[in-house]
Amino acid sequence: MELPSRQVLADSVYEQIRALIMNHGISPGDRVNIDEVARELQVSGTPVREALARLESEGLVSRLPLRGYRATELLTPQEIADLYELRLLLEPQAAGKAAAKMTEPLASALRDELLTCPAAPSSGNYEGYKALTAHDARLHQLILHIAGNEAVEQAITRTHCHLHFFRLSYNQPFGEQTIDEHHAIAEALIARRPEAAMDAMKHHLETARDRILARL
Repeated sequence: MELPSRQVLADSVYEQIRALIMNHGISPGDRVNIDEVARELQVSGTPVREALARLESEGLVSRLPLRGYRATELLTPQEIADLYELRLLLEPQAAGKAAAKMTEPLASALRDELLTCPAAPSSGNYEGYKALTAHDARLHQLILHIAGNEAVEQAITRTHCHLHFFRLSYNQPFGEQTIDEHHAIAEALIARRPEAAMDAMKHHLETARDRILARL
């Protein structure tokens, strides 16, 4: 049997530790014992450390001086409200600009992205919702990219907000609503209707925020 390449192994370990954190197999605030994780995954400590460094860049773990890593705490209601306030300041305006700049190739890219997640997931765990979360992040980034303001695009990217909101709500039945809201945004963009795109994005962000806060 051909042994997996180093990169394949590193990616596999990263995904497995990420799943543990997202499914709360490693609880928020818990220390991540590198040796224990390596034994559980039957790998050396090296790919575990590499995975934790990647997860630190996403804000899912934090480094403890001389003591390894711990899983970050879940966002507080105030932190959620603050992140959505930032998004509401930036993303509706970006959606309006994207609609004004819409071309057929860009419309095709939006349609292709919608096809990557055509239906709500059937299970409420990380594996079930991973595709929806990745699609959500890609769609929002695509709209920001079309809008053409690199500073805004980078500001939203650095928050890793999709991952952190997912940790709070992945086991809740929000998938159908999210997909419907994505289609409404895309339809306004493709129709080159800036005001409608802004309104659809604002509605999407406000309802997403309220769904999360209502369950805390």
